[in-house]
Amino acid sequence: MNTFFYEVVSLDGDYANLRRTDIETEELKLVARALLPQEITEGTKLKYEWLQYEIID
Repeated sequence: MNTFFYEVVSLDGDYANLRRTDIETEELKLVARALLPQEITEGTKLKYEWLQYEIID
């Protein structure tokens, strides 16, 4: 399974806009906040692996 790294760019109600940080891209991914760790804020860095998001330093 692949591993991807993201940063939370913005929070919009029940959704979060994520930007990949492991590749250069300006595209944002819209993800339901229910799928993300509850503690996220703008600027939080995440790792996506095995269908789960995890906060990283």
